Formats: sequence, C-alpha cells, structure tokens
Amino acid sequence: MLDKQAAANSDAYFTTLFEQKIKSGTLCIGVLGLGYVGLPLAQAFCRAGIKVVGFDVSGDKVDFLAGRKSYIKHISDESIATMVDSGLFTATTGMDQLSEPDAILICVPTPLDEHRGPDMSYVVSSTEMIGTRLRKGQLIVLESTTYPGTTNELMLPTLEKLSGLQAGREFALAYSPEREDPGNPKFETSTIPKVLGADSTDELDAAYAIYSQIVPQVVKVSDLRTAEAVKLTENIFRAVNIALVNELKVVFSAMGIDVWEVIDAAATKPFGFMPFYPGPGLGGHCIPVDPFYLSWKAREYGLTTRFIELSGEINANMPGLVITRLTEELSLRVGKAMRGARILLVGLAYKKNVDDMRESPSLELLELLETRGAHVDFYDPYIPQVPQTRDHPEYAGRKSIEWSDDILGSYDAALIATDHDNVDYRRLLDLLPLVVDTRNACGHLAAQYRDTLVKT
Repeated sequence: MLDKQAAANSDAYFTTLFEQKIKSGTLCIGVLGLGYVGLPLAQAFCRAGIKVVGFDVSGDKVDFLAGRKSYIKHISDESIATMVDSGLFTATTGMDQLSEPDAILICVPTPLDEHRGPDMSYVVSSTEMIGTRLRKGQLIVLESTTYPGTTNELMLPTLEKLSGLQAGREFALAYSPEREDPGNPKFETSTIPKVLGADSTDELDAAYAIYSQIVPQVVKVSDLRTAEAVKLTENIFRAVNIALVNELKVVFSAMGIDVWEVIDAAATKPFGFMPFYPGPGLGGHCIPVDPFYLSWKAREYGLTTRFIELSGEINANMPGLVITRLTEELSLRVGKAMRGARILLVGLAYKKNVDDMRESPSLELLELLETRGAHVDFYDPYIPQVPQTRDHPEYAGRKSIEWSDDILGSYDAALIATDHDNVDYRRLLDLLPLVVDTRNACGHLAAQYRDTLVKT
C-alpha cells in the first residue's frame, strides 16, 4: 500500500483522471448492490446526468428495474421509469461488466453472524468479484457500514492480490458511509452530506470529485479508518440513547408516569437535550447491528465497550418486557390468559411508513407470543406478505389480515409495534377490548380510551 507521505508527493493521477471524465461527460458509475442504499444512490447520479450501471446478484431486482418497476415502497415506479428512459441507467447480474465503470460503489449488507460478530461475507464476495476484473484507473468505494480497518485490512490486500495492481498508484480506494433514512420525507441521498475518507490525498480528491456531483456537502476526513469510525459513532450514539429512554420507560411506568409526555416536555428545552423515543426493541439495518462491530474490533485491542454492550442488553430485553406487560393487561382487563388468546400484531416494518423489515423487533414479538400459546395474526399496510428473512424463515409467506370490522372484532387484544400513519387507530380502539401501544401511536386518544388503551 502507498504510504501517506509518498502519496502526498505523487502526481494527482486519479484526481486529474476523474475531473477530466466529469468535464467531458464520460464518467460512468457502478453501484454494486441495488437495495435500500444502492438504488437511491444510483438515482442520485442519474439525476445529475451521470451514467450508472447497477449490479445485483438478484435477477428479480434486475427484472423489476428493466420493467420500470420499483421493489422498494418509498421509491416510486415513476422514478425508476425516469431513470431507465433517460438512457443513463442499466441494471445487470453480469459481473463481468464490473470492469466497465470508472468508479464502483459497494452497497451490500453487513449483518451480524450467529455469534454477534461481523458477517463480512457480502463485502468479501463483492471484493473478490471486483478484484478479478479490476483495471488500472478504477476507483473502489465501500459504502457498507463496518468496523474501522475493513477497507485497508480486508479489501485492499484482496484487490491487490487478485488484480495484480497496486492501491494508491494503479487503482484508488475510498470509504464513504451510507446515511440513508428510508421513508424520511425530509431527506434523501442528494440532500444528505457525505463523509469521505481515503489514505492518500489523490484518492480522496478523486472520490470527492464524483460525490460532489450529487450532494451539497462532502466532508473529508483524514483516512479510511476515521471515515469508518464516523458511521459507527453516529449509530452507537442513537443505540445508547434509545437504550436510555427504554430504561426510563420501564422506571417511569412503574411510577405511573407517561414517558412520552416527559420526553415531549423535555424536548421544549432549546439546548442540551435531544429527544429519543422508546419502542418494543431495535430494528433496521444499522442500530441493532453497527455498535457490535466496534465491540468486536475493540476486543482486538484488549478493550471492552461497556456502554455499547449495556445498551445492547437493555434494547434486546425490550420485546420480552412488552410481552410480559401484554400478558398482565390481558389477564387484568380482558380476563384471558395468553395461551389461546387471539392477538393482532399491528406493524411488521422496523419503523413507520416503510416496507423495510430488516432486524424488525416485530418478528421476535410474534415468536414470543406464539411460544406462549397465543394465536397471532398481523396487519401492516406496507407489508402484505412476510418476505424471506434470515432469522425467521418460518414466517415467510404469512399474509396481512384484511382491515375490516368483523375481522378486527375477533381479536382479544392488539399490540402496536409500528406506528404507521395510515392506520385507523381509533377504529382499533373502538373494536378491541385491549390495545397495547409501544409507539405512542394512540397518544392523542389516551383520554378517551382509558379502559382500552395501554401505553408501554
């Protein structure tokens, strides 16, 4: 690998190359992994008038895109049609084409394995696919969230070995963590600042040249490891604070205090406080996973991450506490035991108004309820059918119920796990004897339904 001092004294080969391609309008971007991160990224480059080749191992995704259809709820069919019809975007499963783009942006999953350590298999396979096709002058950027050291300890030697090329001289390497927030109408890829790190000035400036075409601000940091650490810090901050409010929820509930009211009142302070909200457990592709990447890496240095591990323990306990509360309220208010009870789980997505189920706590809630003998159905307007998941393959194919008075009235209780905006919660409260709300979706109705509604 080219050391930083040598890089600083070298010609700006990559920077000049990419600036020329941008100026001439010949730049081509490859996006490897067309999921919740990769597809919006491809859209952003197309909107900037830059040619994009999307790569994915899923033939179904490629077929959807070729047919001008979206497979992600918050990305419209119309926007996909615009990309395709512009002539700037193509999608393929043909990995031999990886030598064609000038820059390849890797947007693949980085989940945890069965031992709660990093599962780097997707990054490794992507790196190997690129390495066997890598050509001089290409820029490779990892966007997947990972532990500090991944890019230059795992990817760099693999790329050099398989290609026979030298990083920093013959191909460039950078890291730019994804910052997607699916379903958030206030932000999209092209409005969120990008953090960017590389181990030489030339590689950093070359990557800056391409990202500055699509985002309003590119924040340069000193090296790859620092950029990798930025993303982990962002999500660890959220995980720890969510654990704090989850613990406060348990304590305040025992005292008869509404934690939601407390947080909303505290949030009126214009300084020194940032609101976080409790829930039935952590979900999504980042917060339940990313903190453990740093914990795992810290052990290599003989260190422990006590805050991270404690927050993980608190958040992991939340589904069990929710089910315990539901069991108690079912007995007290409805006069029924959990075994044999009919329970409606409202919301499978990990957060409101999206069709994303990655790491959703709802599947664990479903498992806990059925383990206790309950008959469980679900309703989610964004998820008509449970997709295949790694941790709960047994639920694949189960379908959402129809939202009708007759069907709703047949349940003994409902458990709200996701607070989608397009659900008629008043109707739910009118028809069921018990509604346990983990998201404060019914907070505005609490005074009218004291005998039916339980916020937890």
